[in-house]
Amino acid sequence: MTGQSAVNGHKAGPVAGPGANPLHVVAVRSHRHRAPLLRPFVTAARRTEAVEYVVAEVELASGTIGQGSAAETLAVTGESAATITAALDGPLRAALEGVTDSLTGLAAQAAGALARAPSAKAAVEVALHDAWAKEAGLPLVELLGGRLGDGLMNDMTVSLEEPEVMAGHAREAVAAGAQILKIKLGNDVALDRDRLAAVVEAAPEVRLRLDANQGWSPEQAITILTAFTADGLPIDLVEQPVPAADVEGLARVTAAVELPIMADEAVWSSADARRLLDAGACDLLNIKLAKTGGIREAIAIADLAEAAGVECMLGSMMEPRISITAAAHLAIAHPAITMIDLDPPFWFATDLPRGGFVQDGAWLRLSGGQGLGLELLRADDDPADGAATDDDPADGRPADGNPADGDPVGAPRSDEEPAGGDR
Repeated sequence: MTGQSAVNGHKAGPVAGPGANPLHVVAVRSHRHRAPLLRPFVTAARRTEAVEYVVAEVELASGTIGQGSAAETLAVTGESAATITAALDGPLRAALEGVTDSLTGLAAQAAGALARAPSAKAAVEVALHDAWAKEAGLPLVELLGGRLGDGLMNDMTVSLEEPEVMAGHAREAVAAGAQILKIKLGNDVALDRDRLAAVVEAAPEVRLRLDANQGWSPEQAITILTAFTADGLPIDLVEQPVPAADVEGLARVTAAVELPIMADEAVWSSADARRLLDAGACDLLNIKLAKTGGIREAIAIADLAEAAGVECMLGSMMEPRISITAAAHLAIAHPAITMIDLDPPFWFATDLPRGGFVQDGAWLRLSGGQGLGLELLRADDDPADGAATDDDPADGRPADGNPADGDPVGAPRSDEEPAGGDR
């Protein structure tokens, strides 16, 4: 098994469906925030020094408030904080305010409210799940079929830098308790070899996950990964070595190398997952709520993977604690999700809101409480200042995040190649 099992040795059964009890939504609100990072986060696609994000709030007739969040990820989803706010305050609010329906029905209303905006949809759908679980008086993980006491081994990402800098960051991560490092590669094949060698020398006892963020051609990927295998490096998997649209190239790499290949940027929906699985294009799938539009579509992907005998990772963009906590609840609940890549909160200079989960050495465990188990984030916490966050968006969109055709949300559809690499 590639992934790390739940801390108690097994996970709960299949994810449970939502109950039929109706929820009455009386208000949908949003507020913007900005959090600096402890140090720049660099991938083959972009450099990020701070994260601007939007919190979605859903208030029920009982007064219960659920929260979700969406980070600005221009280079990946095409969404800026401004377009996320516009989606939440416009079509998503109109679709949900004043509506009484089951959680499934409300999630469907949100999914159909506009064509794109997966991060904005995910924010409001997570807020609905948070409110639903709070109404039930239970942690969300239990309503999704999991157990609060379980946990998964988290990784720590070493972002793309010069080899000696990456080696230093690897040593720091291991000193903090990390047992798995995710290593960013992908913008220079020769330098990638030096980067990985430096990390292995600095932290020889850890397992490695490599992430090329679409940075290699199929031929380059086969050559470099074959060499890594011959060198006996402790590599557990390789994420998205080739461009997301090149499914045939990804399949060639998967067939040619011994290392497990994980699809990441190529996975936006259950339709994408089915296409990749049917093509034998990958060994593993990486699911991200900001790309799927929320928990329900993420479950659909994981269900497909489970039926195919394929393990999944629950990953994330550089997202705030609310988004990461929601991902952790789903990851711990679903039996097909055996791996997580949920370290972004440890890059943030602030740790708001309180609660949600704890990192116990290498293990991530939920901290309990109703819903997501988080305190509500106030509008004046992590105040937004309007500064740009992605210093080098890879998609050529203007600074406000709106694409040239004027689409107010601008995220790639599942049949389009994403503009830039994921986190």
